[in-house]
Amino acid sequence: MTTARAGRPRPATYEDLRAVPGHQVAQILGGELVVLPRPTGQHATASDSVFSRAHRRYDDGDDGPGGWWIRHEVELHLGPDVLVPDLVGWRRCRMPRPPSGPFQVLAPDWVCEVLSGATRGVDRVRKMRIYAREGVAHAWLVDPEARTIEVFALAQDSWRLVVAHEGDETVRAEPFPDAPIELPRLWGERPGEPASPQDPSGGPAPGAAR
Repeated sequence: MTTARAGRPRPATYEDLRAVPGHQVAQILGGELVVLPRPTGQHATASDSVFSRAHRRYDDGDDGPGGWWIRHEVELHLGPDVLVPDLVGWRRCRMPRPPSGPFQVLAPDWVCEVLSGATRGVDRVRKMRIYAREGVAHAWLVDPEARTIEVFALAQDSWRLVVAHEGDETVRAEPFPDAPIELPRLWGERPGEPASPQDPSGGPAPGAAR
């Protein structure tokens, strides 16, 4: 994680955020401008896999109940904070029209953060506190390195771990029980195939099949 303009006495502004180059992800958390690298391929694979399954059943409504807007990397302005979750969803009963414009001020009903070495602390601690403060009902934390997905529900302003899944399980998690997710697909594998060896950078090990 890189913190821009460290030591400045005033809180970061939206103008500070907009000045960050587009190849980085900028957020304002507790008055601090936090700048992170763009997601890796491993990160994007996990995010896209969750998105495709939740979107098909709950946004498009194909063979599912519908009733949601599911989006990638929407900029959220929640009180003094500016956050960019990997995935975000609103129930249509709260947001009748699809999200539009450069940012949203209505707190979502669900967020999903895909963790990496650069983002793990920010996602798991700082952003989860803000989501709880704003009343987000459900949050998922997906960790491609650990091959886990944790499902949280908000209970009296605090997060309650509902369930954690790992490895090659098939997940039916709230608030999307009708969108089964085969975890191997989040890790870039097909169900039933052996896991690919990984090098320290998160990609296939040298000599591994690509």
